[in-house]
Parts: sequence; C-alpha cells; structure tokens
Amino acid sequence: MASHLPKSIVAVPADIRDIGGAIWHAAPNQYVSAALKVADVMSFIVPAFETGNDADAILDRVDGVLISGALSNVHPSLYGRQATEADGPFDPGRDATSLPLIRRAIDRGIPLLAICRGIQELNVALGGTLASEIQDQPGIWDHRSPEVSDRDEKFAIRQPVIVAEGGCIARYLGTAGEVQVNSLHRQAISETAPRLQVEARAEDGTVEAVSVIDAKSFAVGVQWHPEYWAETDAPSRALFEAFGDAVRAYVAFKATPAGAAA
Repeated sequence: MASHLPKSIVAVPADIRDIGGAIWHAAPNQYVSAALKVADVMSFIVPAFETGNDADAILDRVDGVLISGALSNVHPSLYGRQATEADGPFDPGRDATSLPLIRRAIDRGIPLLAICRGIQELNVALGGTLASEIQDQPGIWDHRSPEVSDRDEKFAIRQPVIVAEGGCIARYLGTAGEVQVNSLHRQAISETAPRLQVEARAEDGTVEAVSVIDAKSFAVGVQWHPEYWAETDAPSRALFEAFGDAVRAYVAFKATPAGAAA
C-alpha cells in the first residue's frame, strides 16, 4: 500500500479586523487559496497578538512562512520615523507577529514568501526603511490601485517591472528583463536593508522585488500581487510553485540527520 505524504504547512500571520464590532484575526482568501491550489501547501493562520506569540514555537510546527498584503501599513516607529495619521492605518498586532517570524524564519532557513505589505515588513525586519505617498515624490509614478469597484479590474496585470539578470527571481520566473505585474501600493522601500538584494524595479526605480542575500532557503519579497492571478498568469504561478517546491525541500531536509540536528 502506497504511503500518503501529508501536505506541507505554512504560517500566515493574521491581520486584526473589526467586523461588525467584533475583533477577528483574519487572512485574505487569495493568499491562502494560491498557497493551496498552486504552491500545494496548507496554511495555518497565526493570531496577531502584540505580546505572547513565540516565533520559534510557531516555526517548529510549520514548513514555511507566507506574509500577505494587508490594508494596514507598518508602523513608522519600527524604522525610526515619526508616525503621522497619513501613514496609517496601523495594525500593531500584525507588526509584532510578522517581524519576529520573518527574522527567525530567515535565521532558521525556513522558506519565506513576502507579498505587498510583506515585502515592506521584510525590509523593516532586516533594518531598512519605507517611504510613504511615493506618488508625491518627483519622478515617481502613481502606484496606487485604480478607483474601480471591480476587483479583477483593480488587480489587473497592467504595469512592467524589470527583473534583474542572474538573480533568484529571474530563476524562479524563468525569465529576466520586463515582466508584466499588478503592483498596487502607496508605500515602498526607501532604504533597502543591508541583507536584501534588489531583484526587480519599476521603470521609475521603485523597488518591486528583493531577496535575502545570505538566505539558506527561498526568502524573497515582491511588491506586486502574484496571489491574485496565480492560477492563470504564468509568472505569478511560477513564483508560488517555486515557493511550494522550497517548502517541500525544507521538509525533506528536516528528515535528514543534519536537518534534525539544526
């Protein structure tokens, strides 16, 4: 009788949402759906507590980490800036959950995919800074989402990024140079963290993808939204498939004597 290997599991930090006056720990469906249907991994949603979470206890029980986009922004105090009302909305529980998970996942060689808010959290977690309202800066395009009610139209693939030759994103996508994406944001990386390598930029120079230079495993962040069209768009699918492959490779490594001792 053939043995059945259980699906790998990735941790997805929740957002705190007020729904009908009740507080929920929630994660967007597109991310966990793309993880299941394209990366072929299951998701465990991690409650976003400001205190009390143990990053290593969480990581002991999962095989990867997926950091999703969100409606909130990383609090500027976490990268040495004074917060203003225009920088919000904020989610301190999400910040307190995601940033330690990111750092420990990288330290432990656990695969990490960080998307939208996630790439910004990755940059801040490793010592970088963010810029707000980038559309007001000279020479920077308006990267904000279009004011339309239809979500498929809002997340349509409509703008190019330039993927660096020879980088890991080019390897995962199977191509370098111009790639069409759906990047929707008003914040972006300002000072890139020392441990991050820029893997893609918009034509106006905005950082759109990074990788962790000294990572032991898959550890990348993208500003665009591959989760939305992961089942139908080739580059989006390729990124999630590469993440899934890295998660399963980590599971296989853990089963070795070296992995068990790590």
